[in-house]
Amino acid sequence: MYHHILISTDGSETATKGLDHGLTLAKTLGAKVTIVTVTEAFPIYAAAAGGAWVAPIEVSGGFEESQKELADGILRTAKEAADKIGVVAEVLHIPNAQPAEAIVETAKVRDCSLICMSSHGRRGLGRLLLGSQTAEVLAHSPVPVLVVR
Repeated sequence: MYHHILISTDGSETATKGLDHGLTLAKTLGAKVTIVTVTEAFPIYAAAAGGAWVAPIEVSGGFEESQKELADGILRTAKEAADKIGVVAEVLHIPNAQPAEAIVETAKVRDCSLICMSSHGRRGLGRLLLGSQTAEVLAHSPVPVLVVR
């Protein structure tokens, strides 16, 4: 049924539930797995006076390096979890991207048949203000999405 499962994680406790569920499903089905984490670009904010503040190269470069280190740690932990239960998994870090867009595009490019991800379950104002990457993936995914809570 599902031959290639894309599992997204940000390393949080909630995302780990989705990772574990996706890995268990992949083991049961004998499916291929790609585990992805996405880091966003360095934020640039407009100043209150109407001007724009642009980070010096050293600051944004340091940000990118710290994001890469964070992603490497998340993916190392995820890969260890896959290895522990005997699931062969490829790991992928997508830097400087919007998470939902990157997840959907990865599913398309890698011919995934299922996306597995978790949701923090925010509702109302919290969801409106913070956005929901899961809701965006659900709205735009060309394949089924399994949401774990």
